[in-house]
Amino acid sequence: MKTDANLAIVTGGSVGIGKEICHTLVDEGYRVVNLSRRRPDWSHARLDTIEVDLTDASATADAAREASTRGAITHVIHNAGVIRAKLVEQVEVEDISELAQLHLASALQLVQAALPAMKAQKFGRIILVSSRAALGLATRTAYSATKAGMMGLARTWALELGPHGITSNVVAPGPIEGTEMFHEVLPHGDPRIGALAASIPVKRLGTPEDVTNAVMFFASRSSGFITGQVLYVCGGASIGTVGL
Repeated sequence: MKTDANLAIVTGGSVGIGKEICHTLVDEGYRVVNLSRRRPDWSHARLDTIEVDLTDASATADAAREASTRGAITHVIHNAGVIRAKLVEQVEVEDISELAQLHLASALQLVQAALPAMKAQKFGRIILVSSRAALGLATRTAYSATKAGMMGLARTWALELGPHGITSNVVAPGPIEGTEMFHEVLPHGDPRIGALAASIPVKRLGTPEDVTNAVMFFASRSSGFITGQVLYVCGGASIGTVGL
């Protein structure tokens, strides 16, 4: 099937990793619907943006319905995320509930909106962007817990949806430099950035391109025998620990 028959929903596609994913998909001939809190700083005939706050369940439901009117969805790439870095004593219940909506419930809402078209085509690719922090990281109570939950979603959906030609996989990035999320924790010029890079086995931080390469691997129509898997894009950081 031609790549222009692919319609991908990408969340958080206006900045950082999501922006790189959208650029690459468009370059590969995909049509893309970007669900983001803000509009991107670039445009393309095959890129459409729906502005939405995915921590709002009602707004997400509306956006999911609107996205499904754009055509037969073939790919759901759920990349949007928020860290909420806090020590355990400072974490509020609302932190977990809001990140559960963002990381987990919005994924469910988007997949449910896409499934009728995916099942009709007997083809679909679900890719959830989790994090190496799902294995545990100080100050990441809400983030780690909900990012770990994405792995449970993907593995369950792999079992349920495999007979319909739909795969479900996870990409789990380690520290990715040059993104807003990364520099909210470590500002540009912070000496801890160099120390963090030195602690990673490959001795560098990741890039949005590194993560996008993994996403595109799972997105491919030739990857249909791979489902329910977690691919860490972390320079080896998932083998040990990363200190911020």
